[in-house]
Amino acid sequence: MNYDEWLRGVPDEITGDSLWKMEAYRLSLFMADVGWHDVTKLMQDRRTLKLSDQLYRALGSIGANLAEGYSRGTGKDRARFYEYSLGSARESRDWYYKGRHILGEKVTEHRLQLITQILRLLLTMIPQQRGRILREEPEEYRTTSETDIKPPPDPELLKSLLSKTPLP
Repeated sequence: MNYDEWLRGVPDEITGDSLWKMEAYRLSLFMADVGWHDVTKLMQDRRTLKLSDQLYRALGSIGANLAEGYSRGTGKDRARFYEYSLGSARESRDWYYKGRHILGEKVTEHRLQLITQILRLLLTMIPQQRGRILREEPEEYRTTSETDIKPPPDPELLKSLLSKTPLP
């Protein structure tokens, strides 16, 4: 299954949500679906049975944390959940690398590339969300009153000071 085929099969209940606009979320759902097949293969070897469980939990956590963070009211809250998602993506990458002996080079390389794409998106999104909470404190601006304004200097005096020639 490729990404375009997968997209056509995603139900309207998911694609109709505004969360669907987030590329990292779409890729995380795709990653979890593709990971289902990888986990099934890893489960068949006793050496990677526990690894398969860890991998699937980490893959599922990427999208779940994006969904929860997206629903938060402040940038700080969103960023926190996006950071959880970032951690899960890195964990998934680690488990994929460890499962490469069973999954094969081609599959592992593809999965690592997908996860890297998700990581790049998250590394852009997190600072953007954090930046939204940084606000300047309102400053009260005052203007000077008419009595504070001094008249401009005499033009001849100013010219003399600038040319350093004494006035007569």
